[in-house]
Amino acid sequence: MTPVQHQMYIDGQFVENRSGRWIEVINPATEAVLSRIPEGSAEDARRAIDAAAAAQPGWEALPAVERGNWLQKLAAGIRQRASELAATIVAEGGKTQELAETEVFFTADYLDYMAGWARRYEGEIVQSDRARENILVFKKAIGVTTGILPWNFPFFLIARKAAPALLTGNTIVIKPSELTPNNAIIFAEIVDSIGLPAGVFNLVTGYGPELGPELAANPKVGLVSLTGSVGAGIATMQAAAKNVTKVSLELGGKAPAIVMNDADLDLAVRAIVASRMINTGQVCNCAERLYVQEGVYDQVVERLTHAFGQVTFGDPATRKGLDMGPLITAAALQRVEQKVADALAAGATLVTGGKRAGDTGFFFQPTLLTNVQQEMAIMQEETFGPVLPVMKFSTLDEAIALANDSEYGLTSSIFTQNLNTAMTALKALKFGETYVNRENFEAMQGFHAGWRKSGIGGADGRHGLEEYLQTHVAYLQY
Repeated sequence: MTPVQHQMYIDGQFVENRSGRWIEVINPATEAVLSRIPEGSAEDARRAIDAAAAAQPGWEALPAVERGNWLQKLAAGIRQRASELAATIVAEGGKTQELAETEVFFTADYLDYMAGWARRYEGEIVQSDRARENILVFKKAIGVTTGILPWNFPFFLIARKAAPALLTGNTIVIKPSELTPNNAIIFAEIVDSIGLPAGVFNLVTGYGPELGPELAANPKVGLVSLTGSVGAGIATMQAAAKNVTKVSLELGGKAPAIVMNDADLDLAVRAIVASRMINTGQVCNCAERLYVQEGVYDQVVERLTHAFGQVTFGDPATRKGLDMGPLITAAALQRVEQKVADALAAGATLVTGGKRAGDTGFFFQPTLLTNVQQEMAIMQEETFGPVLPVMKFSTLDEAIALANDSEYGLTSSIFTQNLNTAMTALKALKFGETYVNRENFEAMQGFHAGWRKSGIGGADGRHGLEEYLQTHVAYLQY
């Protein structure tokens, strides 16, 4: 069967592939070709940006509540195609069926949530030093925005970038990952089916090095938002610097988890395994390194060893109830294999796992490592796979120092039943998020933002909405 060939969506219509070059989309569980997408060019990105720029004034002129109504129509359209979307995400991303379904419905809920801000985001009236004067602070749209997406939560990230952008009067050009674009094509089909004004939402496909510089450096772009690697973030900042364009970046993570002697160990192990194995460990806020206080270290390692042995994996398209699927690409599999091999060569002990599983698909066994040292790459570099290194500590101060010893600063967690311990950690941990006695999974009304090399700006909630607004101050004398 010939794989389907998709089209980009620019200025309210699906357009032919001008380059004549195609990118194959691979199922990571079976290695079969699922589809082909256009290998877009910088010219395609310019056309999409021009369309967004032409549509933006009329879109901004609509009352915010009308823009919110469009988001709700999008949410309804997603729910109508939920089964198809979930199956698509499973096939192209290797995600479990349950997690794919969660992503689809969470995306619809996110659009509805952001639509609810239409009547709530606001400016200010500031007291003046002069009589008969008001100082008015308006919050206004930035203009044209662009969103460069990763492959690990590809569908939700469309909404995370597009929903606040559109609600506040901006237009957007989205570039999905070339590894997982099929779900974005369906999103564009929903956009088209509800009759969203042409140019408000545009979708271009292709490789980051070709499209990214145009999406970040085009003078008509007011904000570029990227979720991806540190390297991609640096390249985006460099391109955006040409026009001093605003950037919002969510980059890598090396999240520490701390287990204290007084922790509920059943809860801690359950939450840590969930946080490590979600999406086969390919989540930037996953628990990437574990610090266990010496009094419970042996118990935790024993429980983790058993729990890792119970993790189920396979082709998620054929089985429900799996804990994880494959890694996203052969290159990702090779990177994880190499990281484990390097850790073992440096003196780490392999407790369980450590190898590729099977000959077809990019599967890797759940892997637990002990006898690791803080300076090892496995404790410092993002693994992005189902591998957990475990290290022993004595005091809370020591654990906090170890946790903060990282170039990343996205998420962290601690397990304790002592309020003083939890509050001490919350005050001292240098991360954008800390989870206490629970798994690493953020809420749409929170604010997902990293410190250090984990990013600039953030997403979700009121603060995420304001990423897409700029201020205009008026001094009004009468």
